[in-house]
Amino acid sequence: MSTPLKVHAGLVHTSGAVVFRRTERGVRLLVLRAQSAWDFPKGEVVPGESEFATAQREVADDTGLSDIDFPFDDAYVDTLPDAGGKVARYYLAETDEADVELGDSPGLRRAPRDERRWVSFDEAEDLLPPRLALVLDWVRANLGAGLA
Repeated sequence: MSTPLKVHAGLVHTSGAVVFRRTERGVRLLVLRAQSAWDFPKGEVVPGESEFATAQREVADDTGLSDIDFPFDDAYVDTLPDAGGKVARYYLAETDEADVELGDSPGLRRAPRDERRWVSFDEAEDLLPPRLALVLDWVRANLGAGLA
């Protein structure tokens, strides 16, 4: 497993997961788009909730997936802080389901998800912002080069 990056006190945390599934064409990662930004399913940590529990809840809320496994348990990787000081924590989640139902977020501060795609690692690199390159590297390392 990898060593998580140090997270500094006072930063706002979001938590989510890189959802993957194994297909005949290889591993596919689920990416979601809100407005023009692609990301993995994630959301803000609710007071009193662990970051791992937040990731589990957010994957279910954002995707409608019901058959989700966390094969690496609570192993995670943190992003570097973004311009607003937010740090995102990601876990690995596996599913056999291909159909994703984008969850609505009425009353929440975040933008609703308006598109989803199952993509290869190369496609993910093209879609995701550069700050998530570290996350993709971590996923590749954990899943093994033979799966990517």
